Amino acid sequence: MTATQPNIDRRQLAYIAAQAADARVNVELEAEGMTLNIGPQHPATHGTLRIVVRLDGEQVIEADPIMGYMHRGYEKLVEVRTYPQINTLVNRIDWLGSFANEVPFILACEQLMGIEAPPRAQWIRTLFFELSRIANLTLFLGDMGVQLGAVTPVFYAFRDREHILNQIESATGGRFHPNFDRIGGLKDDLPAGWVDETRRALGHIRKFCDVMEDLIVGNEIFEARTRGIGVIPADVALSYGLSGANVRASGVDWDLRRDNPGSGLVYDKLDWKVWTHPDGDSFARYWVRLQEVREACHMVDQLLDSIPAGPIMAKVPRIIKVPEGETFVETENPLGVMGYYVVSQGGLEPFR
Repeated sequence: MTATQPNIDRRQLAYIAAQAADARVNVELEAEGMTLNIGPQHPATHGTLRIVVRLDGEQVIEADPIMGYMHRGYEKLVEVRTYPQINTLVNRIDWLGSFANEVPFILACEQLMGIEAPPRAQWIRTLFFELSRIANLTLFLGDMGVQLGAVTPVFYAFRDREHILNQIESATGGRFHPNFDRIGGLKDDLPAGWVDETRRALGHIRKFCDVMEDLIVGNEIFEARTRGIGVIPADVALSYGLSGANVRASGVDWDLRRDNPGSGLVYDKLDWKVWTHPDGDSFARYWVRLQEVREACHMVDQLLDSIPAGPIMAKVPRIIKVPEGETFVETENPLGVMGYYVVSQGGLEPFR
């Protein structure tokens, strides 16, 4: 130490140097923006996704989606399983709308085998498909509030969604993973009293939608954080391959339930509406999903009124062997279009 330096030991000098280095880093971050990881999210909630974003204050100025987090490998798992066993696996592709995952796969198998499910099975399939949509979207409607700083809506969502899950469980035996669809029909018929209980459950969902409209849609903070945010024009939505409520919220009037009739479901027998919104922003995507829950309730009401009598299973071989061939079947699932491309070489399990 020189005579002009204060009496500072080496540890203090090291500490001062470290603080100066931190200060320099902070100045650089303030000047260039901040890099932040969003995710990866857990697969049982939002779907596995990681986005690396660059922030300027609170504004996202750059976003880079990082792919490869699905970690499920369904395509290879099903190559060593029989066709009936596969139904259990595909339940888990979208945990929140499990029954809907089964339908396009079963329809693909039936198409290859030249089998058509009886009318009663088709009606009940469509009914459970829409119950799955309600179970899926109600949680979205509540959880989006959490993402924007409002905790209360998700409590309503979990509470009222239970009424739908109760009905799915009481008929199928499975709350999250029904494994209820079968090649040629359904595992079981509806239990006694199920129709009336389902009507009561729909009443809870309709009240939930009204609450969400009052609590969230008209809230000025919610609108400020969603109006004009994340705008996806219609041409961009189509070029990126968006589907479901996301593309309809960009003003594109496209829904496979209406536009792909004769798919083994009975949407063409129902009176219902496809909802769109012209703005293509975050608010529009929320609003469209809210209307779709209400519309699903309307469809389920009609299905409950008109379920035909008769068997729930067609005649199928005891051991399922799918003839050689290939097919692609897609349906309008709760999260958008879901398609299965199935290739058979005539064995007990698919080739691809």
